[in-house]
Amino acid sequence: MKILAAMSGGVDSSVAAAVLVRAGHDVSGVYMKNWINEENIIGHCPWEEDITDAEAVAKQLGIPFRVVNLMTEYREKVVKYLLEGYQAGITPNPDVMCNREMKFGVLWEWAREHGFAAIATGHYARKLDAGTILRGVDPNKDQTYFLAMMQPEQVRIAQFPIGHLLKPELRDLAREFGLSTAEKKDSQGICFIGQVKMEDFLRTFVPDKPGPIVNLEGKVMGEHRGLHLYTLGQRKGHGVASPIHKQAYVVVAKRPQTNELVVAIENADTPLLWARKATLHTISSTGVPLTEERLLQAQPRYRCPAGNATFRPLGDGRAELEYAEPQRALTPGQICALYDGERLLGGAVFEAVHHESS
Repeated sequence: MKILAAMSGGVDSSVAAAVLVRAGHDVSGVYMKNWINEENIIGHCPWEEDITDAEAVAKQLGIPFRVVNLMTEYREKVVKYLLEGYQAGITPNPDVMCNREMKFGVLWEWAREHGFAAIATGHYARKLDAGTILRGVDPNKDQTYFLAMMQPEQVRIAQFPIGHLLKPELRDLAREFGLSTAEKKDSQGICFIGQVKMEDFLRTFVPDKPGPIVNLEGKVMGEHRGLHLYTLGQRKGHGVASPIHKQAYVVVAKRPQTNELVVAIENADTPLLWARKATLHTISSTGVPLTEERLLQAQPRYRCPAGNATFRPLGDGRAELEYAEPQRALTPGQICALYDGERLLGGAVFEAVHHESS
């Protein structure tokens, strides 16, 4: 099969390409140039280093390699979505949208025009068949959450060559292949931008809009720098010190109308922090459409366990989700990944959260 391997310069995508070459596929490597932080004003953005590393691995594997400039499309489809979401007071997920709109969207269009039959990435996920994605074997690295908004036709052409590996096994395989990225540390940051903190990125493009931090009774506890810089459930970085008994304040609400950030002492029944019901919109299925009421597991964010829930379609791409147990800090704008056991069913966006008292 003629496969285009998306290579980020990291060890995961390097091994993914190597596994495909060893399996006898006709592989070419590509680096998606989505962003250039030329003035280095938003933190370390090592795109030149990443291109060099990806190209070195491609040379070791004896495969063609090229850089594809997708900066215009990335600004329109991911950066715009990110900035508009935060400015509207919700919490978007650029990594999920990067997968759907860029890797398996714009890049796939380019790949198809150049005769490729599939795109491979270094995601920790598995393909059972042409229409089924399963969680990665390594529970600490599983990345199916970030694939939740993919469309069925995108699932069909996707390849995930490393989903059957544990991270230590992948490192060993990289050494076995003799890859130059075998010891390279994993990057942390915004999808294909680099090691950039979200707060630094937002403050570069969205002006601060200070306002009061208040508690549930309306007492002013401090001043925030802008609602877009805070997320529901946030325990640190809001500037409100813990009281004497060491229980931490946590962000429980953002009120755009009054520009207030609401905090409360966190405990097992903190008002506005816990909820069982939410409304979803923009429902996306990786396979069979989710059109019937059913029990499933819903993962409200990455690094959070999926909870048992009842999914009730409302029509027009919307649904009601009711968890069996209360969930912490369900957040409008965030992605909710939907599963049946290990199988990824699809995903949706949290539209509204319904607290017990509301």
